Amino acid sequence: MFDIGFPELVLISIVALLILGPERLPDAVRTMALWVGRIRRSYAKLRNEIENEIGADEIRAQLRNEEIMKELEESRTIIKETIQDTGNLVNSAGDDIQEEVDQLDKSLSNRKNVSQKKSE
Repeated sequence: MFDIGFPELVLISIVALLILGPERLPDAVRTMALWVGRIRRSYAKLRNEIENEIGADEIRAQLRNEEIMKELEESRTIIKETIQDTGNLVNSAGDDIQEEVDQLDKSLSNRKNVSQKKSE
């Protein structure tokens, strides 16, 4: 965050030790840590409040719903194509069966005609 490395921390510690002295330095570090914690908590709280105001949760939920709707639409398209393919197969099979029936009718008609001619 502040881009402070180890050498800078050592320099700050030495300066703090010289200014505050060894008796007050631990108290100063505790107080500093307390303030840093409070600032972080305040920042997190403020961030949550801003996100709630903006409606980030609603936006995330809406995006998720849009993803689900897209998946459902893709599934619907696949199912529709599958049903159409199945219908085409059934129609084709029905046409083949009708042709077979027509051929059997012709064959039976021919046999009937032949047997009628023989009996005459």
